[in-house]
Parts: sequence; structure tokens; C-alpha cells
Amino acid sequence: MHINGVQIDDTFAEAFPMQATRIIITAMTLKWAYRAANAIRGFASSVIACGIEADIERELKPSETPDGRPGIAVMIFAMSMKDLEKHVATRVGQSVMTTATTACYAGLDSDKKVSVGKSLRFFGDGYQISKIINGKRFWRIPVMHGEFICEETTGVTKAIGGGNFLVLAKTARHGLTACEKAVAEIRTVTGVITAFPGGIVGSGSKVGSKYKFLTASTNEAYCPTLKGQVKSALGDEIGSVLEIVIDGLSKESINQAMRVGIKAACSFGPENGICRISAGNYGGNLGAHLFYLRTLLK
Repeated sequence: MHINGVQIDDTFAEAFPMQATRIIITAMTLKWAYRAANAIRGFASSVIACGIEADIERELKPSETPDGRPGIAVMIFAMSMKDLEKHVATRVGQSVMTTATTACYAGLDSDKKVSVGKSLRFFGDGYQISKIINGKRFWRIPVMHGEFICEETTGVTKAIGGGNFLVLAKTARHGLTACEKAVAEIRTVTGVITAFPGGIVGSGSKVGSKYKFLTASTNEAYCPTLKGQVKSALGDEIGSVLEIVIDGLSKESINQAMRVGIKAACSFGPENGICRISAGNYGGNLGAHLFYLRTLLK
């Protein structure tokens, strides 16, 4: 299979079950909602070392937020409820409550929930008060800029992490240009995030290492500088490989995100340095969800 002259490898992306939540951050202006959202997604690229994966899903108009102010929807993914419970409250407390004029609300409604305001209310040192509106509890925590409003809990849902594709290019500049366009298209899809910086992975990994203390290490088969030293998956024309990793609330949302992202990358064609599209997997032995490139692109 080829799209615009770009070869689509006959392979699949292998992804994993995760737990996810969405929070809504509002502020006096969109600028300050972004400040808080960017802080909360800092150091949240991979559960391998960060504990969670998080990113901005989309901007919200004042008409879409609980308090009628500008807002940002942020999605947070973890491998377990325990990890999600720990990191959501910590990050909201350290990154959102500390940002001037912000408030934080649940972005998902479900039977499963993790604490947000329920944990953070103690910062009020006994001066915090709560109010129930339409069956939902909100905490008003006095802070120096005024007060921090935070919903008691936010819903949790089953999710999928690790949908991915690889862009094999002649040079790093070619690959980066194509991946930037791919990420821009992926961000039009609701219910997905690309948690790595700028949505692009420059150091894709494999499971395991020659060093026993590492759980993941560089994917040498896709490292252009190691051609001739290892069993390489790259032809002579490939000088750079970049990866885009997608977390989503459903298989359908990841399928759509991969589809639009791959087509965007392929739109550059070989004449603009894009040679192949592939995907990362572990032989189908680790992840419960397999995304076959040629199937989802039909």
C-alpha cells in the first residue's frame, strides 16, 4: 500500500489498556488557563518514568465551561486507578491551584471517580467550605488571589494508550515538518492526546535493555546512525525516524487520529522527504489493542 507515493508498512501499532480522566481548567483569561494546563502536562510524556501521560485536548469557549469563563480541557492517562488518584490531585494542587485566577472542574462523569477537591480542600486549613449544586460537590478554598473553586471528584473511564506510527524520512527536517502537520490534524480529533513534547517522539524506545536497571532503551533498529552495526529496519534513503504516540478514550478515536495523522504526513510525499510509514509493536505479545495500519487506512 502507498499513499501519495509513501509506502505504508504491513504492520501494526500495539497499545495498552489504561485509565483516563478529563479535567476542565478555567481562568480569568484563556492565557492563564493555558498557563495552568501547560504546567499540569509538564513531565507527563510517558508512564515509563513520569507516572502519567497528559496533554491539552482542546480549548473551551466560555459557553462550554461550568463557570462561564475561558477554559482548557486536559486529559490524563495512567496504568492504574491508584496511579491516576495519586497524580491527578498532586498535579492539580501544584500546577492549577497555584496558577492565578484558576478553577478546576470534572470533565468526565462516570461511576468511577478520583479525588480532586476532596484531597485539596485541606489546603484551606479549616476555612474551606463546600456547596452541592445539582448533586455535585464543589470546594471553595481561600487563597491569596481570592478563592480556588475545585470540584470534589472527576470521573474515570477505561482508555487506551500507545497507539502510534513512525514517520521515516530522508532528513530530520523533512520528518519534523511532516510530523508537525500530522499532530495538527490529530488535534482536531476529540478524545485523544499526543503527550510527548509537541506531540512528537524523538527517541522512540523498545522494551528492555542490556542494562538490567532499565525497562526501556533506544530502538536501535530505527536509529539511522547505527546502520551497519545492528540489524537495521532502515534503507539507505532513511536519515531520520520520528514517532507520534496517541492515547485515546476509545479504539475508534485512536483509529481516526492515526488515520488523519498518517494521511497528513503522507501528503508531503517522497519528493519532500517522506519515504515510509511504519509502527511500533512488540510482536502482539504485550498490548491488548492492535492497530493495523493498512486496515485503518482503507
